[in-house]
Amino acid sequence: MNILDLEVLREAAAAMRLAQPAWLATVVAVHGSSPRPTGSMALFLPHGQVGSLSGGCVEEELAAALASHSIPDDRPSILQYGVSADENARLGLPCGGHLTVFLQALQPDQDKPWLTEVISALEERRHLQRIVAVDTGQTILRSTAGFVPLEFKNGELKQTFGPRQRLLLIGAGALSVSVAELGLALDYDVMVCDPRDEARSNWRGPDVSMIDGMPDDAVRAHAADAQSLVITLTHDPRIDDMALMEALEADTAYVGALGSLRTTQARRERLALLGLSSEAIDRLHAPVGLDIGSKTPAEIAVSIMAELIRLRRRG
Repeated sequence: MNILDLEVLREAAAAMRLAQPAWLATVVAVHGSSPRPTGSMALFLPHGQVGSLSGGCVEEELAAALASHSIPDDRPSILQYGVSADENARLGLPCGGHLTVFLQALQPDQDKPWLTEVISALEERRHLQRIVAVDTGQTILRSTAGFVPLEFKNGELKQTFGPRQRLLLIGAGALSVSVAELGLALDYDVMVCDPRDEARSNWRGPDVSMIDGMPDDAVRAHAADAQSLVITLTHDPRIDDMALMEALEADTAYVGALGSLRTTQARRERLALLGLSSEAIDRLHAPVGLDIGSKTPAEIAVSIMAELIRLRRRG
């Protein structure tokens, strides 16, 4: 889940606590090209909108329809956008883009409980699936071990909510600054760990969670699940190896380490001597990043984030 959709859920829960009118719109099908994927959400309130369905004019058209009361609010609605070339052009959708949107008027007694529970689960880094009856809007929740693609069929919407991907960077140097900036721009939950007081005090990067404990403790406490990624960037094996030993044996989705091929081979041999299995060591992505000839901290950061994007898109 990205931060924009999380904000939609939080605003919806706040509206339900205040018993304010609110409509939740979810993209349940995309045909052709679309700026926003299936599962994207927007919340429509009397005073404005949170979230995005298309990044174009779909939101404006839907808001106008709600303001004119041309859409019934006593039951969910299934809306189609971009069904013709003229409509694509008018709504700002890419050529061939066609969205199916599920719209429901939220009710405090019916929807506040599931919204509150989903937000709590996300804060605890758990997955929950929202199952909505299309004809009534009644919602039930079901725990899942991981992400399940959205389904919209047989009279039900099934949508899985899960935590944002967390990126834990070991080391607070110049390269971490560049990686943190790109990570935030790409919607990662970025954290930086460095046990060195001087390194932390010299941090000139974005406002991210800064952890002053030991790297292995940081991995255990913050990045040991399948929605977490750990990258070591200090060049100091006394620091990096502590994080790697913990992350490579945890459920961490991705573990990367900065260094040359020679440094990487020495690191692998060192980790083996420290007791890690060959299976665990083989999980290590090193040298971290795509080989694009990068030299500067910004270029290396681009190569690292490019590799993470490739892995993310491959699912």
